[in-house]
Amino acid sequence: MRVLGVDPGLTRCGIGVVESDGSTLHLIDLGVIKTPKEAEIDQRLLALESELSSWIERAKPDVIAIERVFSQLNVRTAMATGQAAGVAILLAAKSGLPIALHTPSEVKAAVTGSGRADKAQVAAMVKRILKLKDVPRPVDTTDALALAICHHWRGAGEARVRAAVKKERARKR
Repeated sequence: MRVLGVDPGLTRCGIGVVESDGSTLHLIDLGVIKTPKEAEIDQRLLALESELSSWIERAKPDVIAIERVFSQLNVRTAMATGQAAGVAILLAAKSGLPIALHTPSEVKAAVTGSGRADKAQVAAMVKRILKLKDVPRPVDTTDALALAICHHWRGAGEARVRAAVKKERARKR
């Protein structure tokens, strides 16, 4: 199964693609989609949509794992994150792909064993789990890879069932 992890953000949206061969997880690709802060919101969302569409087309994921937006002290940041997540959710729906929303603490717990782990601990475990030479940079990519890993370990069974149901429905049409 191939999971496209999306760490939503309007300025920087982390992307990570992780595949499982049944027993081991493998890094397929990673990157960051950037939009200029000075651009109008509609243009930033269009740019994000275009780039994310390219990633979906290129990576051919079986599921898209997206960080569930949670309430932050900075409402403006939470709104931008929510808008970016909405673009990812919409594109998944248009592509016929199942989505999975994982909270930051769920991702941290899956990857490190503690829902209170800091960014450095998550990054170190992503490096170890994927057998990488270095910690992926910037941190947005590490977070996206952690989302994909979390989904492989915590949500894969549910996603497989939903994907099989969708495939069967499409076949019958």
